[in-house]
Amino acid sequence: MNLAALTTEARNPRTEHIDQLPTLEMLTVINQEDQSVPLAVAIELPHIAKAVDAIAERFERGGRLFYIGAGTSGRLGVLDASECPPTFSVPPTLVQGLIAGGDSALRKSSEKSEDSREQGAADLASAGFCANGAPDTLVGIAASGRTPYVLGAMEHSRKLGALTISLTCVADSQMAALADIAIAPVTGPEVVTGSTRLKAGTATKLVLNMLSTGVMIRTGAVYGNLMVNVQPTNEKLVDRAHRIITDATGIDRAAAAKLLEEAGNVKVAIAMQKLGLDRSAAEAALRNSNDRLGLLLRNLPS
Repeated sequence: MNLAALTTEARNPRTEHIDQLPTLEMLTVINQEDQSVPLAVAIELPHIAKAVDAIAERFERGGRLFYIGAGTSGRLGVLDASECPPTFSVPPTLVQGLIAGGDSALRKSSEKSEDSREQGAADLASAGFCANGAPDTLVGIAASGRTPYVLGAMEHSRKLGALTISLTCVADSQMAALADIAIAPVTGPEVVTGSTRLKAGTATKLVLNMLSTGVMIRTGAVYGNLMVNVQPTNEKLVDRAHRIITDATGIDRAAAAKLLEEAGNVKVAIAMQKLGLDRSAAEAALRNSNDRLGLLLRNLPS
């Protein structure tokens, strides 16, 4: 295809002389360009919402979420996936990120890796995508909407009948044509021509934030706006867990610390305090509510 025709590859008339500007003016121009990114994402909110609901429904049936991309897009997918276990206490297999060139490409660029459709399909298959008929979801990520590695993975996903989502920063892309749901915040020409780690990368990060956070909220990993699935694995997270229990129950920090030690995790601690239950009874109540603290507490008799 004619890459020069892509909006992400076009030359930005507002930054043609950015190299001649004083540093503060240069950064002001970059900041002004960045301000257009949330507006581009906002236009795509209906498609993002559709994706969140569809992924959440598949999670309920044992499905998983796979991101795949190359370069910046791949790194952003791996980043989002890697942050789900500590934030939401989910297994690392639930949300997985794949990048062209493998894990070494996270640190060292592997541009040539993105040119193989076959490798994209092979990497997705090797990761166990849709193994044993699991209702998995693939999100293919590429600012240009035409990366062969990602297209190959999306073609493989479609052959398996899996939910296939595209995340691009151009309209009417090859990837969108393969997708059940197409998300395309059109961010336009970059400050530095073709450098899609800039506005396109920012838009991609914003959308991935929404996808993973939205799905976790829909599936009960959040109570109110509290991160009740947090794993207290270091000092900062232990402190956060204590504050979450305090905010949810009204007890003081010392009592929250004691309760967390007794309960073993934040959700059980909150259920124990608010329902007046011991640990085993609170754990049973949560199991009966599909581990959804909000559902359990909202169903209390008034």
